[in-house]
Amino acid sequence: MIVLIVLFAAFTTSLAIQRIISGDWQMIESGNIAMFVMLLFTAFGHFKFSKGMEKMLPKFSPMKKEIIFITGIFEILCGIALLFPDRRYTSGILLILFFILILPANIKAAIDRLDYQKGTYDGNSTNYLWFRVPMQIFLILWVWYFSVRGY
Repeated sequence: MIVLIVLFAAFTTSLAIQRIISGDWQMIESGNIAMFVMLLFTAFGHFKFSKGMEKMLPKFSPMKKEIIFITGIFEILCGIALLFPDRRYTSGILLILFFILILPANIKAAIDRLDYQKGTYDGNSTNYLWFRVPMQIFLILWVWYFSVRGY
């Protein structure tokens, strides 16, 4: 839920600032700025909660800590790329693929009741999937709308 709050707060703040500065509603720009801010927020979790996030990966995964750090760096780099119109399309496609690829890890975490922040198995029940899966789809559609669709 906090991810969506960050996304919408950044979007509305950016829209207001863009309106004041340019006198126009910069929807596409604001949508990409908001996704950038959200990705910075989520990437921070890859570094702060890496031990718990490692438990989201299948047991057979090698180099779990490295994977978590690399995906955090990936989120930051793709977020930065969204700020540049000539990089936006490629970054958007990569993010859509990324959001699809990480969905199984999020489903596994929900089934395992993983609280990745604490690294314990007493987190939300599988009911969380009823929120997480639609949210993941929403993030994919957000990136498609603001970063991919017009190119």
